[in-house]
Amino acid sequence: MNDLELPVPDGLVGERVDVALSRLMGLSRSRAAQLLDDGGARLDGIVLGKSDRLRPGWLVVERPEPPAAVVVEPVLVEGMRIVLEDDDVVVVDKPVGVAAHPSPGWTGPTVPGGLAAAGVRIATSGASERQGIVHRLDVGTSGLMVVAKSENAYSVLKRAFKERTVEKVYHALVQGHPDPGTGTVDAPIGRHPKHDWKFAVTSDGRPSVTHYETIEAMPSASLLEIHLETGRTHQIRVHMSALRHPCVGDLTYGADPSLARRTGLQRQWLHAMRLGFDHPATGERTVVESTYPDDLAAALETLRGT
Repeated sequence: MNDLELPVPDGLVGERVDVALSRLMGLSRSRAAQLLDDGGARLDGIVLGKSDRLRPGWLVVERPEPPAAVVVEPVLVEGMRIVLEDDDVVVVDKPVGVAAHPSPGWTGPTVPGGLAAAGVRIATSGASERQGIVHRLDVGTSGLMVVAKSENAYSVLKRAFKERTVEKVYHALVQGHPDPGTGTVDAPIGRHPKHDWKFAVTSDGRPSVTHYETIEAMPSASLLEIHLETGRTHQIRVHMSALRHPCVGDLTYGADPSLARRTGLQRQWLHAMRLGFDHPATGERTVVESTYPDDLAAALETLRGT
C-alpha cells in the first residue's frame, strides 16, 4: 500500500507516537505499537519508537494491511449455560477460559461460537468478529453476558451500556481488607506505560468509576460486591490493584502467588453476578443472576476456614 505522508498535525505535537498513530489512522493502540515495532513510521527520515514523542516535522507512515476477517467457528462450549433467551436477547453464564468474541490469535472457545453450535442465531450488527456483542468479559472472568439476537436489540443495548443504564454487579475476593470497607474508586484507566498487554491507572486514561462494598471479611481476604459505572478493560482488576487489594489469584495485577496456590486458583477471583437492563423490545426491567462456579466457591471456602 502507499505510505501516508504529511506534516505532523499541530494537535499531535508532543503526543506519544503510538497514541498519535492510533488517533491519526484509526488503529488500536496495540496495532499502532506493532507497526512502530516493525519500523513502520519515520519522522524526517528517522525511525520512530512507540514511546517517542512527536515533534514538528514530516511524518511518513507505512499503511498497514487490513486485518484478516475473523470467522466465528461453531464449537460447543462446555459449561456455558443459557440463563435467558427470547427473540431479542440471550443471556449466558460464561465459564472461565471462554472469550467474549473471536479475535486474531485466539484459538480457544468463544461465546458466539458456543451459541452458534447450540443453534442460537445472534444479530449481525457490529464488526465481523463482534456481531451481536454489546459488552465483554475477560477470558479469565466468569459470569453473565447479554448478547443481542435482533438488530433492534443490538442498537438499544449498545446505547444502554453507553448511557450507563445497565446494572453490572460483580463479586470479587480481594486480598486483605479495604479501608474504608465501602467506597468508590474514580480513577482513569489506560494502557500500562511499560507493558502494552495490561492496563493501569494513568493520568491520560479514560474515566473509570468502580463502587465496592465489603460483604464478608476473612483473616486474609475480603469478599466485595462491586457495581460498575463504566466498563473499561480489566477495570475491577486495575482499580483493586491500585488500592493494594488485588483480586486473589490475579498474578498479572500483583496478587500473592502463595495465596493463589493455597486456594488452587488458576485465575482471578472475579465473577459477574447480576445484570439488570430494560428489555429492548418491551422496556420491562430484566434482571438475571448467577452463582459462583466451582473453582471460586472452593477457593472461598478455603479462605473462610483459615
